[in-house]
Amino acid sequence: MEDLSLSTLIWLRMVRFVQNSNQLSNDHLRQFGLTVAQFEALAHIRNFEPITQSALAEGLTVSGGGISRMLARLETEGLISREQDWKTKHISLTDKGRELLERAFPSQLEQQSSLFDESLSEDEKVQLHALMKKLYDTSRKRGGSSRE
Repeated sequence: MEDLSLSTLIWLRMVRFVQNSNQLSNDHLRQFGLTVAQFEALAHIRNFEPITQSALAEGLTVSGGGISRMLARLETEGLISREQDWKTKHISLTDKGRELLERAFPSQLEQQSSLFDESLSEDEKVQLHALMKKLYDTSRKRGGSSRE
């Protein structure tokens, strides 16, 4: 195998971190009966409700088929409601979904924050945030993404 550039090694480390972080989050969210994808969908719905299915899929960068299956499951579990308005479905949280998210959200934030708090000083977190923003902004310019 060729020697990898520092940039490639950084990218690989970032990918591995995200994969590991997602696995830790999936393990943590299991106590609430959620996956990371479901948690992110519920949080996005809460922030933008009522939201259309296409806007939700765009905000989460999930395929149309993937979002349909996830929403069907969340609806079956009584966590969301979908209301048809002519050709558009509007999605909102149910009381049950809102209550679940109110319990899961602070717990998940604490779980994610602890990964950084246990490893980095405040100055390192500020520096990492600035560097990640710079990389993100460059990637958005290349890809034309509107996702924040």
